[in-house]
Amino acid sequence: MEKIKISIEFCTLCHWTPRAVWMTQELLYTFQNDVAEVKLIPTDGGVFRISVDDEVVWDRKESGFPEPKAVKQKIRDVIDPKRSLGHSDK
Repeated sequence: MEKIKISIEFCTLCHWTPRAVWMTQELLYTFQNDVAEVKLIPTDGGVFRISVDDEVVWDRKESGFPEPKAVKQKIRDVIDPKRSLGHSDK
């Protein structure tokens, strides 16, 4: 399986850098063997968007702020829908 590229766009004016870093940590811990890179993209305009290989899996403007569990499930559904995420599936 080819390794995935995750990008997290986040608004620096809104001070969401810690949230983006925290989400990065959570995703790397869960998908450590599947990830080629995680790119943090500082921006403005209230953006908090997570993409996998250029496919948006979470956009704050549509769904609010995500919990790591929800993002992990979305990423799993993109890369391997049958994979168990253990406690993140409960």
